[in-house]
Amino acid sequence: MAYSAGDPILDDEYNTFVNSSSDPFGYNHFAGPGSGIHGLNQSTIATVSAGDTIAASNWNALFTGMDNIANHLNRSITASSVSAGDTIAIRSALIADLANLAGDVAAGGLNVTALGTNAVGSSTSASTYNTSATIERSVTFANNNTMRAFFNGGGKIRIDPSVVTGIDGDKDTVFDDLTTTDALTTTATGNLDLGAHATTRSGSGETLTTNGLGNGFHDLGTGYTTILKLTSDNSGYTSNTVEYSAKLDAAPASATVITIKMVATDAAGDATFTSGNTSGVPANPNEAPKITLALIEVHPTNAQGLASNIQSASNAEVSNSVS
Repeated sequence: MAYSAGDPILDDEYNTFVNSSSDPFGYNHFAGPGSGIHGLNQSTIATVSAGDTIAASNWNALFTGMDNIANHLNRSITASSVSAGDTIAIRSALIADLANLAGDVAAGGLNVTALGTNAVGSSTSASTYNTSATIERSVTFANNNTMRAFFNGGGKIRIDPSVVTGIDGDKDTVFDDLTTTDALTTTATGNLDLGAHATTRSGSGETLTTNGLGNGFHDLGTGYTTILKLTSDNSGYTSNTVEYSAKLDAAPASATVITIKMVATDAAGDATFTSGNTSGVPANPNEAPKITLALIEVHPTNAQGLASNIQSASNAEVSNSVS
């Protein structure tokens, strides 16, 4: 609704600013529990009853809430506090402020800097392997509102893969290059940060076989979605791959668990190694190194406006196998 200076503000109009669940969205929809791509799970603001006077305290509750959310999102707004008896000059700026905040939450808090990190589990394959190694790990949130707020508030699940080096043969190098270790400068995967609507990759190199980086939390379902698949560009090992996938336990609107899967595949035939030629040749060239899947939550903190940190509740190893 359009306003001009001096126009009266009706109770239902104020309530729209506070509680509208349709575009233009009210404060409670994008800052409270929300639904879908909206919601930061913060305390909601009370509406007023029909015929009530809209007091300065009502406005200040709205403005304070908006300021807190804006601070977390690093969004500049024009809302300010008022005192009893002040004239409220409703401008298009208030409506624009609410729209901008709602848009920033819907986008997944892309400019949020109040973030902390917390390790949420690590698994290493039990042995080396000749064909493939698979690890699945899950991260569970207390409820769907918390999970949604985590991602909408700028949170990410960071996938940090590595291998345990020290085996015979060139496959140390092959799988090091495909993932990342502290000892090497080549980091094809690097960190994968899975956010609300997309995933970022800090590494580069190797052959990009499947690019699913456009997928984030709100794009996932109950079946695995490939986030990234890389194929080795090392001569003689161009059939070796590493793949990262993610899924939820339900649709994003009701999910509480995200599961990450890492699969390393050793399909190379190793024809360059011949039996009987043991001088200077690795004894077991078919052996591929153990893989490690470590997960880290990059979580929204209360440093810039939120009432408390938004974090997961638990994590677990789902599966760990080699063949």
